[in-house]
Amino acid sequence: MKIQSYFSEAYTELVHKVTWPTWKELQNSAVVVMVASLIIALFIFLIDLVFENAMKFIYSLFY
Repeated sequence: MKIQSYFSEAYTELVHKVTWPTWKELQNSAVVVMVASLIIALFIFLIDLVFENAMKFIYSLFY
């Protein structure tokens, strides 16, 4: 396969065969990703906080 043919086919596929999301769909997806990221970050923060306090308690038993 020639490289020019490959790029021509790739361009045709991207322009004519791919269904691109609308601007509103992109905005909705971005909001979903941001909310999910915040929830995951909060969950990790809480786990870290619990683990930190548990380790401080365990260390206080020996020192």
